[in-house]
Amino acid sequence: MTQSVPRSTLPKYRDMTLADIPPEIGLFPLGGALMLPRGKLPLNIFEPRYLALFQDALASNRLVGMVQPRDDDDETELYRIGCIGRITSFTERSDGTYAVTLSGIARFRLLRESGIQAGYRLGRIDCSSYADDLIEPDVPQFDRTRLIESLRNYFQLRGLSTRWALIEQMEDEMLLVTLPMISPFPNEQKQLLLEARSLDDRARVLLSMLEGNDSP
Repeated sequence: MTQSVPRSTLPKYRDMTLADIPPEIGLFPLGGALMLPRGKLPLNIFEPRYLALFQDALASNRLVGMVQPRDDDDETELYRIGCIGRITSFTERSDGTYAVTLSGIARFRLLRESGIQAGYRLGRIDCSSYADDLIEPDVPQFDRTRLIESLRNYFQLRGLSTRWALIEQMEDEMLLVTLPMISPFPNEQKQLLLEARSLDDRARVLLSMLEGNDSP
């Protein structure tokens, strides 16, 4: 059953400013799931506490704080940098679970956890260091051919496949959003990509990882 998303008092996510971002947000710890500004992340939501998180978000500002746990257990300590995602589509299935798409808004610094609500964790956040995520980025400068070829080699060595025609058609900015999100890096490497200050820095870190260098 497809449900309409409740109306929100927030502007369209592409027009958001720092003033539109609340100081406290519900947290969704999910290892290996990288949310980047301007990216789109599909999710299947089935745990009761995270169903509650998304229900509360839909009823208010549609914002969720995506953040990685430091290991595979989402009950453990969290990385301090995450990314706000806005629910831009959602379908409720007959069994009560959700298929959700989040659109990345801006990164945040997790100042502290502020409690538990309906089973999910709340966090006090600050996005001021990442205000540039809310504006159009500079055109990145990187070796696109080398990056795609390194990705091909990386996937081939691991027996992975993807839709290469789509990747080759992507604009440079979207390429540097999509590739980190789809590549099967461990949590700590995904976190390095999230924390890269600029698209140019992200391209450098990504290329280093794909080519198997120990340090970006």
